[in-house]
Amino acid sequence: MSSSQGANHIALATIYEIAKILSSSLALHDTLRQVLNVISSHLEMHRGMVSLMQESGQLSIISAVGLTREEIQRGEFETGEGITGQIFKHGIPIVIPDIAQEPLFLNKTGAQKLLEGKPISFLGVPIKVGKKCIGVLSFQYEKRKTFNGFQPKLQLLTMVASLIGQSVQLHQQVTADRQQLLQEKSRLQKELANKHRLNNVIGQSKRMQEVFADVHMAAPGSSTILLRGESGTGKEVIAHAIHYLSARKDAPFIKVNCAALTESLLESELFGHEKGAFTGALQQRKGRFEQAHGGTLFLDEIGEISPAFQIKLLRVLQEREFERVGGNTTIKVDVRLICATNRNLEEAVGRSEFRSDLYFRINVISILLPPLRERREDIPLLIENILGNFNRENNTKISITPEALLVLTNCHWPGNVRELENCVARFSTLSQGNVIQSEDIPCQSKNCLSSTLWKYQPQETTITIRPIAALPNQVTLQSQDAESRKPENERDRLISAMEKSGWVQAKAARLLDLTPRQMGYALKKNNIEIKRL
Repeated sequence: MSSSQGANHIALATIYEIAKILSSSLALHDTLRQVLNVISSHLEMHRGMVSLMQESGQLSIISAVGLTREEIQRGEFETGEGITGQIFKHGIPIVIPDIAQEPLFLNKTGAQKLLEGKPISFLGVPIKVGKKCIGVLSFQYEKRKTFNGFQPKLQLLTMVASLIGQSVQLHQQVTADRQQLLQEKSRLQKELANKHRLNNVIGQSKRMQEVFADVHMAAPGSSTILLRGESGTGKEVIAHAIHYLSARKDAPFIKVNCAALTESLLESELFGHEKGAFTGALQQRKGRFEQAHGGTLFLDEIGEISPAFQIKLLRVLQEREFERVGGNTTIKVDVRLICATNRNLEEAVGRSEFRSDLYFRINVISILLPPLRERREDIPLLIENILGNFNRENNTKISITPEALLVLTNCHWPGNVRELENCVARFSTLSQGNVIQSEDIPCQSKNCLSSTLWKYQPQETTITIRPIAALPNQVTLQSQDAESRKPENERDRLISAMEKSGWVQAKAARLLDLTPRQMGYALKKNNIEIKRL
């Protein structure tokens, strides 16, 4: 085999291997480094680099062989600067037999170490996409006695540069497409988040996000929904959201507070009455069930209705028909029912205060709303919204300091969001300035109305859902023997509070309406050692 044939064979083998490398992966830096290693190995050129034009307008080395990381970082060129900059500017290959004799060679990387009697040659070719130059492929190597000219190596580098240009273009296109897809994904996620955001419901905590997810799953159907949670947790607001997310959103949303009416008035309110049905019934009146036809009826405080009225309500829920008070005409209605209660209905069923058949009828889908103390991360958002509404209604510009916000975030809030709204409205009205300071908050001056109201009430009121099969004989009432379990002295009260709060001193202090300093003094006084859990 002649030398020219051997050179051609090496060139073909090199191009074939480089083509395989460039087509094997879209990881540009890795593939370019492998390409440079192949050229360095096959052509015995031990220092090479690929420089590409960046958005900053500079040529930067993105991959190299024979250079350290620091040397690569120094390899930046302006257009027309040095040999590399000239190749990029004019888009033509440049050959330098001896870089020591070339003033344009800048050695910006600092990697060049000239050896006496061993001239170093430089070969550089433009990397093009079509007619556009996007970078430079260059190599330096020691010119030996067996040197057979620059042309074979230059031709090979030109072909490799063409392959690199295609790979860079493909990589840039894939990167641009991926970026576009990520932007589209982000846009769709925001749209989805907006679509799933409940009107007038504020909550970014995990607990509220779970509630929102339940609401979105339950809203499209027609099943009866039972909203459960402490007073002031926002059950009516959630009921509104369910209605407006359902197919009945254009129909009426009617609400009734069952605890606010006597049994006779509640019957007339829900079912309506005929003229002359009772004293004062001067004309026929439609009930709330009729008014809500095609829409949603929200029965708040469903756990407060009497056992006698529960039977009447059960029939309506089963048959979807009723008669007005004093009438005998059966009226059929298409109504979706949403009920709400802060009572433990399972215990009420066990005490025979609530009918089990009605319980099953209204408890088709149950959504539990968490108390405010279990979603404290929502408190700053709620306060911001409350202050915004207060400022609009009163034409003020009241704000709150981070210190005051922290005080409110750490409160127990037994009255939940309703209590928070009242508290913020109170100190906003009584504030001396436009900025609420921590000392403006009533609890800081031992003047908290809720702490007085809830002083002798249970600190934690939770709804425990028990298996209905166990209700008749196995329900254990949470309030049973409450007085007998009440701590008798200060030490017992302190230990009880610490146990309830998981031995967290600050939480126990809030339970006892003490400051952390007072709590610490009381623990020390009674020789109570804090357990490390």
